[in-house]
Amino acid sequence: MSGFPGWDKKTDAVLVVREADTIADALRDALAEAAPDERPGLERALALAEAAAAVPDAARRAEWVRARFAAVGFTGDVASIAAVKALRQAEPKLSLLAAAQLQKDAVAHPA
Repeated sequence: MSGFPGWDKKTDAVLVVREADTIADALRDALAEAAPDERPGLERALALAEAAAAVPDAARRAEWVRARFAAVGFTGDVASIAAVKALRQAEPKLSLLAAAQLQKDAVAHPA
């Protein structure tokens, strides 16, 4: 969430950046031209990239939320008001609306 130029105010925007599809495409291209001894490693890498690409955005946001909770030491109920407070403590630029939406993702996609 941090580090974006011009994002110096609270925001409701939550951006999920995913490059697994691009990486999988590059691995497919490399696999097409690979020598036989390179194929097993590239096939494994492609399988991992495809698995990462298959994870829904809401599940990725839930993972991010759990990482933010860990960063501030929050171990309570993810569905609680204290969880929203902890999330906003971890990411002060999140608006209340964005924090509540992210909390819903975390509740819907438990670890």
